[in-house]
Amino acid sequence: MPATNLLSDIKIADMSTVIFGPYCTQTLADMGADVIKIEPEKGDDFRNVGKSAKTRHMGPCHMTMNRGKRSVIWDLKSEEGAAAIRKLIQESDVFIHNVRAPAIARLGLSFEDVKAIKPDIVYVHCVGFGSDGPYAGRPAYDDLIQGLSGAASLLPKVDGNPKPRFIPTAFADKVSGLHAAYATLAAIHHRDQTGEAVHVEVPMFECITHFLLEEHFYEAVFEPPIGPFCYQRQVDPARQPLQTRDGYIVLAPYVDKRWVTLFHQVLKAPQELEDERINDYRGRYFNMAYMLERVQHYLLQKTNAEWLAACAEADIPAAPVNDFPDLQNDPHLSATGFFKRRQHPSEGAYWETQPPVRFHGVAESDIRPAPLPGQDTDLVLMELGLAD
Repeated sequence: MPATNLLSDIKIADMSTVIFGPYCTQTLADMGADVIKIEPEKGDDFRNVGKSAKTRHMGPCHMTMNRGKRSVIWDLKSEEGAAAIRKLIQESDVFIHNVRAPAIARLGLSFEDVKAIKPDIVYVHCVGFGSDGPYAGRPAYDDLIQGLSGAASLLPKVDGNPKPRFIPTAFADKVSGLHAAYATLAAIHHRDQTGEAVHVEVPMFECITHFLLEEHFYEAVFEPPIGPFCYQRQVDPARQPLQTRDGYIVLAPYVDKRWVTLFHQVLKAPQELEDERINDYRGRYFNMAYMLERVQHYLLQKTNAEWLAACAEADIPAAPVNDFPDLQNDPHLSATGFFKRRQHPSEGAYWETQPPVRFHGVAESDIRPAPLPGQDTDLVLMELGLAD
């Protein structure tokens, strides 16, 4: 699953920082777009998250988030930097940033300013909140969005601990970044159809609220509501990995016939289904917690490997619970070449995850390693005719 050159004719001037915008442009770079990352003198702050292997400002998160891009360092408040960014915009298809509106206007890079430079530009603004609401212009971070969107209230619904908690990944940034990626591609298509500039606003709060309410609006989606928020299967405390003699596995029968097969063929405990609470489809549906309690009783008797083999033979969906270090030994990921060991020009050996989406029949290419701060400044200036 290496990169492709599907977007090799697209040039992106990227002033975004940290995760939200950079995840969008990483996704586009993986498909061949020429992404020019415009950085201040000290570089994007995300370069310094985690320890660098050899070179300052080359931390592990930068290695993953900014692969496939070229880096230039320009002082946009200087005459030279202002001239460079304007020349780059003239030759780009997309300008993307996450600078708040007043600050980007002071740089002379508002949508109207950029449209005057490049009349058919795709202008992508990664913001915390939509510009027509009372939160417009506020700073936004993953933590704030998890709190506002209801994400931090999900774990208490499952484990009974009333303390709100963050989901331990920057999911608000990354999901919003994927929204920005598809929005950019749609805007490029519209630009190609009409020749017009497109102003795209990607608000984090709205993206994540939309993402969560796809299933969690649940029965409150009707007016008047006919039930609560939250897809109940997702917040069922009993719906958790189950313990075996030497670890944990995930079972997902999810079809009544498979639950019956699980007790009969896998657990070798058909007598459990004689219990009036789970002796028919309706009983099993409404007494899932009790049924899982009985499953857990039997799972402690054998190992992960034994149960997974038995489930595979009976066509019961099941999987081990991996920790991150386990993933590089996962047989499926190994077979698909998901992890690739590569050599960085300055940092030495490192591991690269391959793009997850495969385009069959399309030529593949290697991904450009994450750049050193400003390593492409001279080359890009030369390409723009500004080498002097």
